[in-house]
Amino acid sequence: MYLGSEQQSPRSQAQLLAQHVGVDAAPSINPDKVDQIYLDLFGDREYVRNRNPTSSIGFTPHMTPSPAFLHPVELRRRAALGPDAVARADHELTSATPAEIVAWACQRFGQRLVLTASFADTTLIDIATRVDPDIEVVFLDTGLHFAETLTTVRRAMERYRLNLTVLRPEPTAIDLWELGIEACCKVRKVAPLDRYLAGRADAWLGGLRRADHPSRADAPIVSIDRRGLVKINPLAAMTDVEHDAYVEAHDVLVNALHLDGYGSIGCWPCTEPSTEGRAGRWADSGKTECGLHR
Repeated sequence: MYLGSEQQSPRSQAQLLAQHVGVDAAPSINPDKVDQIYLDLFGDREYVRNRNPTSSIGFTPHMTPSPAFLHPVELRRRAALGPDAVARADHELTSATPAEIVAWACQRFGQRLVLTASFADTTLIDIATRVDPDIEVVFLDTGLHFAETLTTVRRAMERYRLNLTVLRPEPTAIDLWELGIEACCKVRKVAPLDRYLAGRADAWLGGLRRADHPSRADAPIVSIDRRGLVKINPLAAMTDVEHDAYVEAHDVLVNALHLDGYGSIGCWPCTEPSTEGRAGRWADSGKTECGLHR
């Protein structure tokens, strides 16, 4: 684990977790800095208090708070498109550009379409908002993000004026870290997204690319996910060269951690610097996915 050397008192959830697993602190984890970012982003005074009761940050919310939690609902059982229609769409969109794929999705699903973003960069957001500036963007706030990731969210909100929805885990989710990374990902990422998509969407866009990792080499453009929803990967066929060219040509926002050697960016306890794609995620565990794309 790549860790900072400065000893800090455990005041935020992230620092409590650091103490629990016996480390000093994650890089960039400054409790007041992270709390201020949360307050600036979401104007959510109660959430900042819950995640860090001793925060010295003054509470002057100036943005509309996002819902902190969502009640479980029954998952939908039938896809908005049948298997034949999905297979046909996947075939017909094989040679389409990412923008064309997004346009097809917007036309087909309308307001029942959402886009999920990790804010490692804003490539998919940049493409999608050119097609539909009001497309709903969903961010999974695990409570364990790097400060640089939250800063990227803030910059994206300023640039794209995002229609942003923030999903969060239950307050007790931190206790599941001791049960293992699989359980932690499930309650902090998978469960909140499952609950939201089941009641809100027929289809969703993700930023998955085949070039990300060998395990993603056969990723389809259009498929039916385990929830019974239509999953669309507009960037699936985009190579690293094409991705880098788009980022440069459109001045796409990029998470600053990429400049520090992080090839892939997730939650700080499970992410190490690595220039080999996703190799720095859940290192030495055999785990390659958080479970969102199954």
